[in-house]
Amino acid sequence: MTTELSGKLTAMLETVYPALDNGFLAQQLIGAMGLTPDAVAPPAHQNNWSESDVVLITYADTIRREGEKPLETLHQFLQDCLRDTITGVHILPFFPFSSDDGFSVMDYLAVNESHGTWDDIQRIAKHYKLMADLVINHMSARSRWFENFRKRIDPGKDYFFEASPDDDLSAVVRPRTSPLLTPVQTADGVRYVWCTFGEDQVDLNFANPQVLMEFVQIIRHYLDRGVMIFRLDAVAFLWKEVGTPSIHLQPTHELIKILRLLIEHHTPRAIIITETNVPNRENLTYLGNANEAHAIYNFSLPPLLINTLVSGNCRHLKTWLMSMPPAQMGTTYLNFIASHDGVGLRPTDGLLTEEEKRNLVSTMEQFGGKVSYRRTPEGGDQPYEMNISLYDALKGTTTHGPDQWQLQRFVCAHAIMLALEGIPAFYIHSLFGTENDYEKVEHTGRLRSINRSQWDIDTLEAKLVDPLSHHSQVFAELTRLIALRKRQAAFHPNATQFTLHLGLQIFGFWRQSMRRDQSIFCIHNITDEMHQIALSDINLIGTDQWTDLISGQTIDDLTGTLTLQPYQSVWLSNKECVAALSHTENV
Repeated sequence: MTTELSGKLTAMLETVYPALDNGFLAQQLIGAMGLTPDAVAPPAHQNNWSESDVVLITYADTIRREGEKPLETLHQFLQDCLRDTITGVHILPFFPFSSDDGFSVMDYLAVNESHGTWDDIQRIAKHYKLMADLVINHMSARSRWFENFRKRIDPGKDYFFEASPDDDLSAVVRPRTSPLLTPVQTADGVRYVWCTFGEDQVDLNFANPQVLMEFVQIIRHYLDRGVMIFRLDAVAFLWKEVGTPSIHLQPTHELIKILRLLIEHHTPRAIIITETNVPNRENLTYLGNANEAHAIYNFSLPPLLINTLVSGNCRHLKTWLMSMPPAQMGTTYLNFIASHDGVGLRPTDGLLTEEEKRNLVSTMEQFGGKVSYRRTPEGGDQPYEMNISLYDALKGTTTHGPDQWQLQRFVCAHAIMLALEGIPAFYIHSLFGTENDYEKVEHTGRLRSINRSQWDIDTLEAKLVDPLSHHSQVFAELTRLIALRKRQAAFHPNATQFTLHLGLQIFGFWRQSMRRDQSIFCIHNITDEMHQIALSDINLIGTDQWTDLISGQTIDDLTGTLTLQPYQSVWLSNKECVAALSHTENV
């Protein structure tokens, strides 16, 4: 029986697998997802988020207590310290793995025993919107599927993508400098498997529809255990074709649409987020026509914002913001300025000049950061990402080096992120102002470890209650700003946004609620000097009462000036004048 769901699914599958009986395949996928033929899709352009949504990004074992499973410790910390602050939590891969801190998955259906159990995962999912990684592009070379590939038996025999060293692979876009093909001894002789990220992470072969079937079953397993947000890891590389760049190919986009169609029929409020660390225009394509990803990582924001604050010039950040299209209803941006990975440089292509990139990289190295490289199609190596904690990345300026404004600069960065169109996501180490972890880099030999510290919970909690600790000051001010943001209708992820033109030292934008009953002018001094701006330049409506939500200061004379201390942020609102809990100048 052909239903609306099976008809849509069959049509999508035809574009990916034109030689197959896609009506039959559609029925198999619908059954694998546990759907009935009359399953109904949610309304189009439905926003599954609000201004109150804030996501935390963390590893399962970032916070530890001796003698306790990390997922238990994490849940307790969330309940004790962040229950009223965050609404969602992204637990980075919590599965058995062989490398890359979880992104080389050995078993998609199991929880790493050293972290905890599915019961622990479900306990967290009861209190927070749980985001989990669907590591869909590649799998561990130590997985059962890959062992079966070596033995040439199912399941796994045809699950991994192969190519020949004689193939023309010169156009392939690479995020690494390691060899693309890895020779593997199998029962049928030597075969060459495709490894986008490294020899322990072997790319899966979605040209085999059975691989798609396996992942649909994995997705259902996650949904049944409380996962509400799916992060499609490295999905841009999903479909490979010899002789092409093997990134952003059309079958990749179609497969994301297929997964969304199935997921939203199973759980209408579930969300797909694509992780595509690529130039901005390429990244935007993953929103499709509001029928692909619900949200995309705003990858250009971290390097542009860091560059703005260390250079004291917002020209590129402002130009980028003006170029960003308002997200259609039912789609949005996931805003972040730090993550478990480094700060990607590819998203600055076309936004920063090569000289500006070199200056930024040099500044990060001056502040203790490291640099990872990628192999270009021409065979050269180019900086790919900067590995540094965000707190250390903002410890000074390009011209003067480290200074006394590190804390204020760090808070300013997050005030900007919190106010922008989209959903804000905080890497857990940003909430604490964690610094570069050189010891972990030396221990693991991996540059990304510099920003993947682990905290003993007793030590962390002591830091968070010590008023002299910068960790305490960061945590108090960021959680205060989050609480302010969550109460403002003008900060809805899809509320109107316009860029203000206040010079190169003041970065500003205007947000208006969807009911047009609240306006917030978000104005930020991105330099280490005091600045004054004429209130007439902001164009505040004279009949409204304007208050800075952050400081609690009321604007009485609209013909006067606004004085901004170094790295001070103001959120001038005509509604809900929330009393400030502290003043930014005390940060």
